[in-house]
Amino acid sequence: MGVFCYVIQDPVTKNCALIDPAFDASTILGQVDEMGGKVTHVINTHGHFDHICGNAGIISATGARLYIHKQDAKMLTSLFGGLACRMLGGRKSPPADVLLEDGDRISIGETQLEVMHTPGHSPGGICLLGEGRLFSGDTLFAGSIGATWFPGASLKVLVKNIKERLYVLPEETVVLPGHDYGPEPATTIGREKASNPFTR
Repeated sequence: MGVFCYVIQDPVTKNCALIDPAFDASTILGQVDEMGGKVTHVINTHGHFDHICGNAGIISATGARLYIHKQDAKMLTSLFGGLACRMLGGRKSPPADVLLEDGDRISIGETQLEVMHTPGHSPGGICLLGEGRLFSGDTLFAGSIGATWFPGASLKVLVKNIKERLYVLPEETVVLPGHDYGPEPATTIGREKASNPFTR
């Protein structure tokens, strides 16, 4: 489904956070092993099944703690989410260890990520900001935005959050989205402000 999983490794402790591990836990863990890292955090940008299907495999192998915004926490263990994960080769997610709120900071060793609550695609959708990079989940894509036909979604709310929360960031901020849906895998805040057809 073109889902991106991101590995963030703290250069001092070698601890790693995985953002949205989907489906192929063994491949993801193999990449972490090559980096010489240890997975300590699993962070879901939202609770839709395509972003959480690797949670169980990663956590059972590593003992990592699971983070998600409090408004999407119930999606992790929902019947629908569990069935969808199994149909696509994953496993039902365990419940969250940490419920996030807007403005929280997640420490991965000495590396920090700021939680930005950006609902619209889902009630508990978040972006994660750190060191000039924005992990935007399904809030903002290269040339597009997250779908808003799901329960609890809202196009008006999503566009408002993109404009008021994300487009005020420095224009050189690199945007790393949750899917490979655009003309290229990553973009910038400045590029999306100038050309994204859904927010112009």
